[in-house]
Amino acid sequence: MIVDLSVPLSEDTPVYPDDPGVNIRLWAVIDRDGYYMNVLKMGEHSGTHVDAPAHFVPGGKTIDEMPLERFAGRGMVVDVRGGEGPVRLDEIPDEGYFDRIVLFLTGGRELSPEVALFLVAEGVRAVGTDSMSIGDDAVHRILLSEEVPVFENLTNLEVLLGKDFTFVAFPLKIEGGSGSPVRAVAFVE
Repeated sequence: MIVDLSVPLSEDTPVYPDDPGVNIRLWAVIDRDGYYMNVLKMGEHSGTHVDAPAHFVPGGKTIDEMPLERFAGRGMVVDVRGGEGPVRLDEIPDEGYFDRIVLFLTGGRELSPEVALFLVAEGVRAVGTDSMSIGDDAVHRILLSEEVPVFENLTNLEVLLGKDFTFVAFPLKIEGGSGSPVRAVAFVE
């Protein structure tokens, strides 16, 4: 079974405050031009997307410099919807993170810096969230300075609770990009 973890990308897609909105304009139609095509205008962090180190770390790797291995691997979902405020360390399991892509089902919460530090120390491959942002600037810097990609605006994570799955979400190869939209999916075993 393949589970789609990406939000639809349209002009109605919510964006982070002060980010550019998504603009989709018709470019060509079959009756007039012989083919159909749209023009897209949006920020790199629109819809379901991944942050590269360069997004918060001066001199950090851009999206086209990141190894592809960081965008696919064994995944796990951690459900922290029951709490309030930033996700605390005592709300998450204390093991099983090494080389995993850890996805947080938050219901709108953000990670705390202590959780980000713990995940880096545990050797995660990547981190993701159903929220528009994984956390504040400190959380981004902690993860991205260690070249841990950050996936944001994921959906359907509740379907994966308690399941073994492989997560895959490759970015566009944007030269010098601080991030990229992705089509995130889970292959459930």
